[in-house]
Amino acid sequence: MSKDLAPQAVPDTALQPAEQSAAQQQTVTRYRAGQPANSVQDWLAQEVPVAMVYNGISHAVMMASPTDLDDFGRGFSLAEGIVDHAGQIYDLDIKHTEEGIALHITIASAAFDRLKQKRRSLTGRTGCGVCGTESLAMLAQQVPPPVQGADVSLQALLQALQALPEQQSINQLTGGLHAAAFADAAGNLLLVREDVGRHNALDKLIGALQSLPADIRSQGMVLMTSRASYELIVKTCRAGIPTLACVSAPTTLAVQLAQQSGLCLVGFARGQACVVYANAERFCD
Repeated sequence: MSKDLAPQAVPDTALQPAEQSAAQQQTVTRYRAGQPANSVQDWLAQEVPVAMVYNGISHAVMMASPTDLDDFGRGFSLAEGIVDHAGQIYDLDIKHTEEGIALHITIASAAFDRLKQKRRSLTGRTGCGVCGTESLAMLAQQVPPPVQGADVSLQALLQALQALPEQQSINQLTGGLHAAAFADAAGNLLLVREDVGRHNALDKLIGALQSLPADIRSQGMVLMTSRASYELIVKTCRAGIPTLACVSAPTTLAVQLAQQSGLCLVGFARGQACVVYANAERFCD
């Protein structure tokens, strides 16, 4: 998530609407060789509270970048297992308040009844996916469903990785956002979503993926500019994507869940190198 230390003199008029809402300028003092150099205008990533409200009941508040919120609401609902499929999401309304942003999501009654039962068994909730879980048995229930799909080629992965930085427009400006991207089997980047949180970025991507046919999703791969934690494995599997590649390391639980689910898990995917941690038989050079 790094950016060049040189000041980015970008006028507001040159920014896209999404960039204007996700970043703001602030005067900072730069130091070089241990001495103050100058005061400049720098770009900082916005981080705002976003409440997920289902059928009028608040479920969670996430700290997120205020972009692609429609995708965020839909993707969060799918990736967290609140709904089984996009058809159970009937409506999504975005409301801005002085305190933050509320996503009012109307879901099917069966999904809402299940959500209410789940809420009764939670003592708290954060984006990590486990914090607040009442028992280890509930954690065990989060083992992702089996995922099937095409093999992934090293050439396609490297091509997608090389193209990703140029698509991270807000991170280029601020240096503070993660990206979640989807590439097809040939390595072409089809979708990129950014957020201050890696989980949020993936949720946004999953929401955006609903616009693509299922057969394309099952043939492609997710790229993450983060480490591979177990929650990303669960979310990727629930989205039906057969391959997850991250620029940093996986955890032991992430590898275990990937092996169990059939997900091809790749870590340290940088430059011309990578490490395959799970289901290597589906990775070809």
